[in-house]
Amino acid sequence: MNLISLKAKPVRLKVLFIAGAGGYAREVACLAQDYLPSNPEIIHLVTDQRYLVENLNGLPVRLVDTARASSETGYVAAVGDVELREKLATICENIGLEPISLIHSSVISYQLVELGKGSVICAGSILTTNIEIGRHVHVNLGCLIGHDVRIGDYSTLSPGCHVSGNVHIGEKVFLGTGAVIINGSPDKPLIIGDGAVIAAGACVIQDVEPRTMVAGVPAKRKH
Repeated sequence: MNLISLKAKPVRLKVLFIAGAGGYAREVACLAQDYLPSNPEIIHLVTDQRYLVENLNGLPVRLVDTARASSETGYVAAVGDVELREKLATICENIGLEPISLIHSSVISYQLVELGKGSVICAGSILTTNIEIGRHVHVNLGCLIGHDVRIGDYSTLSPGCHVSGNVHIGEKVFLGTGAVIINGSPDKPLIIGDGAVIAAGACVIQDVEPRTMVAGVPAKRKH
């Protein structure tokens, strides 16, 4: 998975491309300005002429095919939709851009917390120990992640999610705002399958099958 330590020093860049131009992309731009010591030029990238505006919060917006890679450039795919996020990441990497991770300065973590490139950990989140987070994962505002949690590539934790210990979250999983996942055990972790959707405010107390949606307290499958 090519993991890096959450406590690794931030990279130094001259240009950071943010793939996306929506609300979350603007939040990620603010996070980058807080996190990156080199104060790089930040440029939003869009895939369609329809979304091309002069600037977002004073930052330029360009079509993705105008981006140029070098050893001093990087990118973050900053869109909520997991399929579009993967598409943008593929486009950027085909150009030769390197994905980087962003961690807000207020994030608290202990030890042995690792994440894949391109992931974003937003303000107010707490991660304890022995945690693995994949590539291009979004951990939004105020999330709590307990021990021995694994999160697969392109998954999303919306604001205020609580994930207890011994939980394995698959790839492209979406946790809605305020979702709660109770703990599994070392010999039987609670598993949320690839592509599952956990509705806002749901409380998950058992495994969730791949590509299903659950909602409610306790969470049950929605048909």
